[in-house]
Amino acid sequence: MDPGPGRLLPALCAALVLSGSVAVRAQPVIPGSTAFCLFEIPIDDTGKRRWINLGIVQYVEATRNEVKIAYGGGSFGAGYEVRIAAAGMDEVATLLEKMRKVAAACR
Repeated sequence: MDPGPGRLLPALCAALVLSGSVAVRAQPVIPGSTAFCLFEIPIDDTGKRRWINLGIVQYVEATRNEVKIAYGGGSFGAGYEVRIAAAGMDEVATLLEKMRKVAAACR
């Protein structure tokens, strides 16, 4: 007796699942995106966790006690900024290297 075309596919799928012959394919690793590249900045005084999108950073200024990140404006200097305190140039260099690594992973 012919099961009909509408019943053959579900029966075949059920048979494959029961026999253990169904291969599950792993999802491909999708690289990050430069358009949406999140970098966590230090927790503020209120305890909020915050991230900035490195894809919209306009410029970064570094002094021996602070890193300033300007982002999200239409023209140079417009928009918002984050100031991150640092204990010295070694800490500034560490922060900049961390930002560089996150940005490189987003390519």
